[in-house]
Amino acid sequence: MPFTIGTPSCRRAPLRAHSLFAALILASVMSATSVTTHAQEAPITLDAALQAATDRSAAMGAAQASVRASSQAAVRAAQLPDPVLKAGVDNLPVSGEQRFTIGQDFMTMRRIGVEQEWVSGDKRRLRSALANNMVDRERAGFLAQLANTRQQTATAWLNAVYAKKAVSLQQGLVSQMAHELEATKASYRGAKATAADVTQAQAMLAQTQDQLLKAQQTFKTALISLSRWTAAPVPDVTGEAPAPQSYVSSLPVDELRQVQPVLVAASREIEVADADTAVANSDRSPNWTWGVAYQQRGGQYSNMVSVGVSIPLPVNRKNRQDRDAAEKAELGTKARLMYEDAQRQVEADIRTQSALLASGRERIANLTRSLLPAADQRVQLAAAAYSAGTGSLADTFAARRAQLDARLQVLDLQRDVSQTWAQLEYQVVPAAMSASTPVSQ
Repeated sequence: MPFTIGTPSCRRAPLRAHSLFAALILASVMSATSVTTHAQEAPITLDAALQAATDRSAAMGAAQASVRASSQAAVRAAQLPDPVLKAGVDNLPVSGEQRFTIGQDFMTMRRIGVEQEWVSGDKRRLRSALANNMVDRERAGFLAQLANTRQQTATAWLNAVYAKKAVSLQQGLVSQMAHELEATKASYRGAKATAADVTQAQAMLAQTQDQLLKAQQTFKTALISLSRWTAAPVPDVTGEAPAPQSYVSSLPVDELRQVQPVLVAASREIEVADADTAVANSDRSPNWTWGVAYQQRGGQYSNMVSVGVSIPLPVNRKNRQDRDAAEKAELGTKARLMYEDAQRQVEADIRTQSALLASGRERIANLTRSLLPAADQRVQLAAAAYSAGTGSLADTFAARRAQLDARLQVLDLQRDVSQTWAQLEYQVVPAAMSASTPVSQ
């Protein structure tokens, strides 16, 4: 009877189960990799770009860490100073028969005690308020970084979108010129066109192809710039640019102060300066230090307990504590003046950008209404004249080139207006995003 080596039937089922489990894991990994790759290759919209930028921004992460760090300091500010453990030997003899001995001379004592600097509840409350205002100042810095990230991301996305449209226009012109070149070659073979027509058509096609390559490079560069903010490669963009209408210019002043990071930061500086002034005024009254000590003497002598208090004497308050309080008060004045200047600058910028938006919309409407139809009509007239034999192929190509230039002119204007819109629209932070600043205590 032949002897065969095989897997016992009792072990085959577990092995099959392990194999099936491994296959499922491999399939899941491959599926996840495929999904990730597909997600990375998918074109990105404006909203997706903004979300990716805010989620992955290292600068915003650093600002969040600064907020969390200052919140730890806020907790510490309300605490009493650590007590001080004090130990020593008092009245140790250094001469005579009892020199350097402990317990023989009645005045020699081993001492151990504790001292505690006492900071009043009002002072700790003021210091805690100062620390909390510093947390709010760091949060204002986070909001400024958030607004900058959103502004830069939106601008980069708009650049990429309009660069993509420019590529599409250039590709359309190349296709038309290539088609007309083939038609010109056919006409030349039929003795209806000259060799000069063919040569000129080839030259103009080559120039247009070069412009297409330039436009494609501009588009690639725009995608790289966008990737800097999304922190991931961006293969393409999709979607239309939002209408250049911003609500920021209609915000009331009181609401603008709460959502415009520059104004938020300036107002936080005022609060910090005022709280710092209050702390400086409270420090004009010194902190007392209380102490208690136990003193041990030789066995034939009584042990002792000492209780005492240390009170600083502000003998030069005029030139020390008062000067410090005056310094903080002047810094408060500075903060208020800086806020006033920042408010004027922000309001001027908003008015300027709003005026640019209005002017840009009017210019776009005017060009769309007058320039583009005229360029289209010129192409039609040139093509009809060439077909009738009264015009040249050069005139036809020149008309198409002028048509493309007109469309690119409108496209460039639309891009500039959209970028102005982005600078205006995203200079404020929505209230919901402002309230979600992380703080851990």
